[in-house]
Amino acid sequence: MRIVKYLPILAVCFMATGCNSKKDAALVSGIDLANLDTTALRGTSFYEYACGGWIKNHPLTDEYSRYGSFDMLAENNQKQLRSLIEELAAKKDNAAGSVAQKVGDLYNLAMDSVKLNQDGATPIKAELEQLAAIKDKSAIYPAVAELYKKGIHPFLGIYVGADDMNSSMNIVHAYQGGLGMGERDYYLENDDHTKEIRAKYQEHVAKMFLLAGFDEAAAQKAVKGIMNIENRLAKASRTQVALRDPHANYNKKKIEELKAEFASFDWDVFFNTAGLNNLKEVNVSQPEFVKEVSDIINTVALDDQIAYLQWNLIDNAASFLSDAFVAQNFDFYGKTMSGTQEQKPRWKRAVSTVDGSLGEAVGQMYVEKYFPAAAKERMVALVKNLQTSLGERIQNLSWMSDATKVKAQEKLATFHVKIGYPDKWKDYTSLDIQKDSYWANIERANLWEYKEMIAKVGKPVDKDEWLMTPQTVNAYYNPTTNEICFPAGILQYPFFDMNADDAFNYGAIGVVIGHEMTHGFDDQGRQYDKDGNLKDWWTEEDAKKFEARTAVMAHFFDSIQVAPGVHANGELTLGENIADHGGLQVSFQAFKKATAAKPLAAIDGFTPEQRFFLSYANVWAGNIRPEEILRLTKLDPHSLGKWRVDGALPHIGAWYEAFQITDKDPLYLPVEKRVSIW
Repeated sequence: MRIVKYLPILAVCFMATGCNSKKDAALVSGIDLANLDTTALRGTSFYEYACGGWIKNHPLTDEYSRYGSFDMLAENNQKQLRSLIEELAAKKDNAAGSVAQKVGDLYNLAMDSVKLNQDGATPIKAELEQLAAIKDKSAIYPAVAELYKKGIHPFLGIYVGADDMNSSMNIVHAYQGGLGMGERDYYLENDDHTKEIRAKYQEHVAKMFLLAGFDEAAAQKAVKGIMNIENRLAKASRTQVALRDPHANYNKKKIEELKAEFASFDWDVFFNTAGLNNLKEVNVSQPEFVKEVSDIINTVALDDQIAYLQWNLIDNAASFLSDAFVAQNFDFYGKTMSGTQEQKPRWKRAVSTVDGSLGEAVGQMYVEKYFPAAAKERMVALVKNLQTSLGERIQNLSWMSDATKVKAQEKLATFHVKIGYPDKWKDYTSLDIQKDSYWANIERANLWEYKEMIAKVGKPVDKDEWLMTPQTVNAYYNPTTNEICFPAGILQYPFFDMNADDAFNYGAIGVVIGHEMTHGFDDQGRQYDKDGNLKDWWTEEDAKKFEARTAVMAHFFDSIQVAPGVHANGELTLGENIADHGGLQVSFQAFKKATAAKPLAAIDGFTPEQRFFLSYANVWAGNIRPEEILRLTKLDPHSLGKWRVDGALPHIGAWYEAFQITDKDPLYLPVEKRVSIW
């Protein structure tokens, strides 16, 4: 998953921890036999065979549109965070300005339903009135910039990050955005399901305006203006697949060039109001989109633009207002779009907000109480083993030239590895949390984060900064810093088990590590060199061979039907599928090497090789609603859990051997049709 829209950060549904140093005799298999459905045929659906028991024993509750192993671990982490946060929230004597006061007061405001419901729309009234008072289009630019400071992004987004072709320095990136439904296809496609969502979105917008104090006529007028603007933005937006091309999304321009190319856009007012003074250059990720934004501001009626800005405010604030706002917000984004039946309990939403606003402060408490030093030590050892394995595989590639291999080995050797938690924690001293309103504090937290971000403009990239909090159940690879990161939150069962042997841990966390490493060499990551620069280090012939091999992967996943009449998107999910494939190959090789001197015994009727693949599959156990399948297929670069098993394993030779899969089994693929990359 990407951390920020369109940043080249290849994060990933896989996570991590390390090998076990205890003697093999003392270790268990790690496989919970209750997770299996041995009545299923492993050559027909290995996913059902390995995860059928888990699926049956963990039916979807009303608050989830998808619930799997990841969610179970995240829920456990959330309970741990709750105990830490509520301990602070219960105290009456937290020193003013302390982290304890900020965490406690923000949580208490989130939990105070009486105050939230009494306040209603009051927390956003003044801001709505300020937008309503705009008298001419020249005032749109400062109004948009002021909203950006508060974490609200109408029209387009602004982000400060590494310059892809000068990765040691930070620059401003402008990128497409501004869509209430988040994805262009919801505005452009005309199948029955999409049209239904589009109609319900318009109903939702109208209801939210009514809750905010507008009358019916004003609400309906606002809907029409908003849909006109968002439809135009959608038509100008690039597809999810097009956004995966780092070269196409790199269009750095000097400020003078920017002003000349988009002359009707008042850049001076916009940037000055946004606190981005004296800029020298900007990466305009999607120039055609910025042109459309400029045209909209100059041609669309002022009243419609005001309604659009007001909608962005209402939409962003809704989760932090009264129960009526929260319920309506959930009705559309939860029920309609994802099929979720019930809002998460208030405490979960409150914990998520505190976690999002004071992430590293909460993370520091989490690590101190729940993350053992031994886990980090073992993770370091496991990462080294996986690096060695990937290096060996690169060296033995028959399709890659020696010249490209040298560059690939250099990149692998310079991976910046982050495990558990940052060495230096963020300082939240300047973040002011008051007792006025929940939404006001969210805006303060967003403003604090915004100021922290824009302070980086024109300065060297801090390669020690973390892009995830330690308590996050995930992992990522960032190409511009050539780093792999495994937060403490993921270093737990079912990804890692201190009491399980190498078959389990290499199959789970080992594949996660290999997955993240492979991101450095997937169809996007391979375009960045060892220093994180967008630079071609491949011979022309090797690049063509790579593309031919990845085309096999894309075509295979394109052929998968995820719902009646709906196919997976092989191009959108290509990077993650390559990483899954590489992770499996690299980790299995490392596992076999680690146990070569002392092979593991069979446990519970399963060989070590079989347990490797069972532990991998169990990571993806889960249930999902039909609506969520359709939503994720439109926008998620990860394949659905079932296909990260039944789509990935048929390309792994060792899996066939471990489970005696033959050409009589539906999952069987002839060798010549299997993917072979890393």
